[in-house]
Amino acid sequence: MIFTLSPSYAGKLDLLLMPGPVIEGHAEFEEKCESCHETLKKADQVERCLACHDHSDVAKDIEQGTGFHGRLDKQRAANCKQCHTDHKGRDRDIVNLDTEDFDHSQTDFQLRGRHEQLACQLCHTKEQKKYSHAPSLCFDCHESDDAHRGELGEECDKCHNEKSWRKQDFDHDLDTDYPLTGKHRDLDCKLCHADEHYKNTPKECIGCHLINDAHNGRYGKVCAKCHATEDWKELAFDHRADTEFPLEGQHKDVPCDTCHTRGPFEKKISKKCFACHEKDDDHKGRNGEKCQDCHRPSSWTETQFDHGKDAKFELKGKHKKLSCHACHRNAAMDDLKEAECITCHRAIDLHKGDLGEDCGYCHNEKGWTEKLFFEHDITRFPLIGIHSVTACESCHLDAVYPQTEIVCLSCHEKDDTHEGKMGELCGDCHNPNAWMLWTFDHDEQTEFPLDGKHGEVFCHACHRAELTEHKQSANHCYGCHRGDDIHRGGFGRHCDRCHTTETFENPEIR
Repeated sequence: MIFTLSPSYAGKLDLLLMPGPVIEGHAEFEEKCESCHETLKKADQVERCLACHDHSDVAKDIEQGTGFHGRLDKQRAANCKQCHTDHKGRDRDIVNLDTEDFDHSQTDFQLRGRHEQLACQLCHTKEQKKYSHAPSLCFDCHESDDAHRGELGEECDKCHNEKSWRKQDFDHDLDTDYPLTGKHRDLDCKLCHADEHYKNTPKECIGCHLINDAHNGRYGKVCAKCHATEDWKELAFDHRADTEFPLEGQHKDVPCDTCHTRGPFEKKISKKCFACHEKDDDHKGRNGEKCQDCHRPSSWTETQFDHGKDAKFELKGKHKKLSCHACHRNAAMDDLKEAECITCHRAIDLHKGDLGEDCGYCHNEKGWTEKLFFEHDITRFPLIGIHSVTACESCHLDAVYPQTEIVCLSCHEKDDTHEGKMGELCGDCHNPNAWMLWTFDHDEQTEFPLDGKHGEVFCHACHRAELTEHKQSANHCYGCHRGDDIHRGGFGRHCDRCHTTETFENPEIR
């Protein structure tokens, strides 16, 4: 006999056999065990769970080995009860998800960069009933942050990464057909892509740099012919190779329009200096048109003309600092054939030609008064004694040297303590080394030797009148001592018969 239980009785029996109350979500099936349990088929139990809850995504993950459930070991993936055990009470959470310790790397969306620091609820919102339903595309969460306004599509990870929006993975060289070189690498995207428009961005230089075109369109639109992306001033155009006119010195900094006045690549432009610098020619054409013979491209004032070799007149001393025009005033360089000092200095010759035209005999290039050299000893008046250290202007009051008197009194008249009584031949008595160094020997050069007190007497004591008169007068004692004769002439004029030159006292009668 077969017994069957009514549904109401069977439900009561299920309540008596179940281990405990089910969770709130399963409460309506609490009296219907067969709704969740597959009788005597444990292997099929997982299919019942997946079918009831429509976990198609979970089933797919387990089948394909993706997602959180697909990465579990096979035993756990085949038995839902190992993690989600029911009959624990109405308030029990059988999901058992620990958000603090959950390993997100076990899912299909590994947390990297800034995502690691975000709170779970920022991505897993209340509107989503399941964690697995959280969006995995950047644009799903960051649509409101899209500065490009959708112009670049929804695949943010093509350019950006999780570390920062500003740290881009976009490789302009590889991902576009316009590689960034030179200064372009340092530019902000917005400078070329205004208003975040990336499509149909011009690739020609003039598309962005029209406003910077200093040539105002005269040189065309192909800027790359001359300029490089490193710097506008560093030209890619090789003037040496492409024009056979190398730009050197200051030519490097000259704007193209300065020489190319009729167009960018004018072919019939002259390569001669004079063609461009005629207005700068201070020589007014006197020195010809071969500027390069003297000047350099680095500077007009830096000349390469070797005056010693090329003109056979080496510039020394003050000549080095003179401008060319100081000597070459009216004639061209090669017309100045004379290389003598007087050629330029005749007008300032203080000697007025009396000393000839060979200025270099006395003067040098350091200066008219610097280290003068003149051999005075070969003149009519050799310099000896004090004269050898006396300044020229002490005797030569003007520069007409040959007319200078050589008589001592011509210079020493004011120093003559004899007041002219001894004549003008000072050298007969005095030595050039000093006035007080005598060279006159009265004993040898006259008929009146100076002995006794006479050797101590100053010249003027005897020579009171002109020297020429004394040479004609008597040279006996009475000629000078008439006023000293206490005998009043009683003993005659031969004083030396009683007196000596040592003293008038204690006469010696002879």
